[in-house]
Amino acid sequence: MEARAVTRYIRISPRKARLVIDMIRSKPLTCARAILSNLNKKGARLVEKTLKSAAANAKVKKMDEEQLYIREIRADGGPMFKRYLPRAMGRADVVRKRTTHLSVVLAEQKVRTAPLQSESEKGESKALKSKKEKKEKQLVGAGR
Repeated sequence: MEARAVTRYIRISPRKARLVIDMIRSKPLTCARAILSNLNKKGARLVEKTLKSAAANAKVKKMDEEQLYIREIRADGGPMFKRYLPRAMGRADVVRKRTTHLSVVLAEQKVRTAPLQSESEKGESKALKSKKEKKEKQLVGAGR
């Protein structure tokens, strides 16, 4: 199960937003919130807002908040506002005010347990270990 939130038309360039989201990608929700609250960037406040929205959506879906992690986070480019800046000799330069579409997907981490090995599998793993040890001895003996 997953919970998602999308914020569109954010007035920050996608490149600047990606600097922030790269720091929290695949991290647990609590860790990501701590990073964003201590980060001194404009994008951190905007990403934090979207992350809180995704967490609220997860709560509505009755997902365990302690097990949530950021499965996917993306900052895509939105439409650009075009402004003109006067330059010398009657020319004009275009200034692009970029916007961002931010999407966050949260999922629950599955608690993994170690699989039980049968007696035959244990014997196979010992045989593989002995082969590796023989190869290492041969390499050391050859002067490598």
